[in-house]
Amino acid sequence: MKRLFLICLSLFFSTTTLAAKEGRFVQKDNIFPRVEIVTSLGSIVIELDRSKAPITANNFLTYVMDKSYQGSVFHRIERDVENDRDFVIQGGGYDKDYDGLHENDPIFNESGNGLKNDMYSIAMAYQDRQPHSGTRQFFFNMDDNDHLNPGREWGFAVFGNVMDGYDTLDKIMAVKTGFNEKIGYDFVPKEPVVILNIKLLEQVPL
Repeated sequence: MKRLFLICLSLFFSTTTLAAKEGRFVQKDNIFPRVEIVTSLGSIVIELDRSKAPITANNFLTYVMDKSYQGSVFHRIERDVENDRDFVIQGGGYDKDYDGLHENDPIFNESGNGLKNDMYSIAMAYQDRQPHSGTRQFFFNMDDNDHLNPGREWGFAVFGNVMDGYDTLDKIMAVKTGFNEKIGYDFVPKEPVVILNIKLLEQVPL
């Protein structure tokens, strides 16, 4: 009986620990949690918006809390050369060797939440023509990308905005890129831009 009790107790704490790492359990009373991303080129602070994008924000927080973004890279730094404008900085899906990282289940696309793909917003990436396939990859809009907003088709769900670190994003945007045979993408940095650390910031009392 004692052994059974200890097993049940162990399972209880394992479940509690797992639940504590899910984004929906993190700062539950905070509608706008903030996260700091420390990269090899500087830091970025983002504010998530649970009021408009609860599924996407909590999904992002789950990956933040399990620390699986640490050591990942920004694998896509794309400019619209033809129109001489910046486009996006995308990351979170590959390690420094450009091997894909573990993905949780895909989430529902919240692109109709009213948030726009404006400059310095953060949005969920998904596979081409599969709007509900987003898992862990995210991107920063580096210009007002109106064509990424929903219309007759699904858009890309914005779930927060950059609050600090604009200069860091500008530095990342300026790195040299090229074609990467391993992942088959253009616009891949020739020198990896790495997420060294990512952490939830303390909630600021109102």
